[in-house]
Amino acid sequence: MSTGRGDRRQSVAESTSQQQSRRAVLRGTAAACAATVGLASTASASSDPFGQYYDDYRTVVDVTDVGADDTGNESITPVLEELRGDDRLLVFPEGRYRMDEQFRFTGFDNFGLVGQNATLVPANYYNFAGPQYRLFRLGLSDRPGKRIRFEGFDIDQSASNTGIRTIEAFASDRLEVRNITILGQHDSGTWGPGRFNLTDSSSTGIVDQFWAPDGGAWINDTPSAGDRWRGPTGIVANQNRGTLKFKHCWLGAFPDNGLYATSNSGKIIVHGGLYRNCNGANVRIGGQNSEIRWPTVEVDSMRPEDRSQRGIRIENGSGFEIYGAAITNTAPEPTSHAISVMNTCQSARIENTQIEVRGSEINHGVVLSPNCGETTLVDTTITHETAGGHPLWIQDTDRTDPILAEHLTIRGEAGDASGFRDSIRCERDNCRFNNIDVKQTGRNGANRNAVVNTGSNFTVYKSELRADRYPYIDIGSDALVRDSYLESSGSHEAVCLYSSSQNPSFKKNQLIDGIRDYGANYVTTWSNSYN
Repeated sequence: MSTGRGDRRQSVAESTSQQQSRRAVLRGTAAACAATVGLASTASASSDPFGQYYDDYRTVVDVTDVGADDTGNESITPVLEELRGDDRLLVFPEGRYRMDEQFRFTGFDNFGLVGQNATLVPANYYNFAGPQYRLFRLGLSDRPGKRIRFEGFDIDQSASNTGIRTIEAFASDRLEVRNITILGQHDSGTWGPGRFNLTDSSSTGIVDQFWAPDGGAWINDTPSAGDRWRGPTGIVANQNRGTLKFKHCWLGAFPDNGLYATSNSGKIIVHGGLYRNCNGANVRIGGQNSEIRWPTVEVDSMRPEDRSQRGIRIENGSGFEIYGAAITNTAPEPTSHAISVMNTCQSARIENTQIEVRGSEINHGVVLSPNCGETTLVDTTITHETAGGHPLWIQDTDRTDPILAEHLTIRGEAGDASGFRDSIRCERDNCRFNNIDVKQTGRNGANRNAVVNTGSNFTVYKSELRADRYPYIDIGSDALVRDSYLESSGSHEAVCLYSSSQNPSFKKNQLIDGIRDYGANYVTTWSNSYN
């Protein structure tokens, strides 16, 4: 199966190359500017790569012109405190800037900080003054900044115990965060690298290329042991009310979720990016009409503390769309589902998505929780090769919202540990499968079924179901299988009906070796062939 992972890795590599090229250009530009005119307290837009922003601010300040040390020896926070002001952009030329206490600014209309290949260097956890949580706190939930810009910084956390939140921002109108790279593991146990929220329903924001590929340490391996649960989250957006976009972000192994953006208001857009080996969930999203488009999610390693590394988890909202995702889990702990549609998700669509789940543990592909709402899967492929589990599990519920799958393909060799032997386990009413293609064989002699239905008003139409045990088992009611091909590779019948099955109908199918009936009620067969 082609998952597009190679193309996605190439895309990430190209993004990395572009970022390195961008920094090389900025380095040369900054050096040229320093050798000629330099930035003054009101800088010239024509001499600086960030000149395009200058018209947006009344004052533009080169922080080194007013005493900020660019060698990394002295803290710049006192200088920033003096420079704090509304309608102001602070520019950091190439250099290293040490910070040993938080910079806080709230209630402003327009404020920005931009780096020209600049590196921020946090102090050691034990030497960080005041709240040991953040470098920059821009706006509060009740006193947000109106417009915030933060761009073009590396944050060097390669020294021991220097992990700290780079930026926390609340904006009421516009938030722009771009080209931020965290170098080194977040190892002090403080809050994770970024927190971003929009406070107004009409506000917009973008977090573009926020990279923390080295992840974070578990809390008990840090100076903050015992202070909080698990450890840092990669990016948090838990009070968002506007439209907030995360574009081409890259998060490594964090102990308490990768991207965590679960507000039930506002809209979250995830566009591209790479999310890897995070405990909890790699991408966890809420909101209204939120979108997850073209991300790559990979789980290929785990630490002893990791318990669940779900790929994508959606909750707290309606109108979710997952499109073009590539999700691979080759080191799964149990419950590390590729996609979890949670109880608080009222409606969702999963389309053009590639899923691989492999390993020696029981695990599942797409899991629809009992109380989730209407869900549609389209043009999606699931390769499932674990010790047991369901590539698609529609869990038992009294809800009657419809579930639809079209052009769904399931492949792989899996086991039947703990009885998890069904490729599709449907325990819900009003489920319909059109043009699905299921072919799953048993690992080491295990028994695998293609589809098991326990609900009512179930339909399979124009599909192909193959398994080494039964292609179709019915213990529900009012099921219809029509215009489909069903075959067992293990010398079983195409269909198995248990005594609890009520009113099943089979019309115009090719049912290889017929139907095994254990006492179903009111079975209808019409124009089927059996060889």
